[in-house]
Amino acid sequence: MDLIFDVQVLRYRRASDQLPEPVLASIAGYYHRATTTSRPMSRLIALVMVILVGALAFAALRGPEPRWLLAASAVLAGIPVGLAAAHTVPCAVRLGNRVDSPAEQTRLARAICRDHLVCIGFMLVFLLLWLAYGIAR
Repeated sequence: MDLIFDVQVLRYRRASDQLPEPVLASIAGYYHRATTTSRPMSRLIALVMVILVGALAFAALRGPEPRWLLAASAVLAGIPVGLAAAHTVPCAVRLGNRVDSPAEQTRLARAICRDHLVCIGFMLVFLLLWLAYGIAR
């Protein structure tokens, strides 16, 4: 869902391009709702991430899957979870509050979009790895 709003920054790719106010308002409005006013629903994404990490830990202890698959999965899931906790969510909260200058809000919006694109890459590799393992079994 976030990418529906994030991709608005891609039209203004040059670093010197400041995002227009309607674009900033759209993205910031979404992140304000997603991170601040939608509680407790905003906690659901964090809960899903915790469940994923917990399921991988459980599989490592009890499951028949090979260790290399679980180790790779832990990395592929852990990096996006860590990125979200350490960078993406704080940036989204800050952007949603709209207390910074338009230039800083532009930087935040671009950083969030970049984070989400990186996370999609990790999720795609995670999914392909498990699909390939399941087919090869």
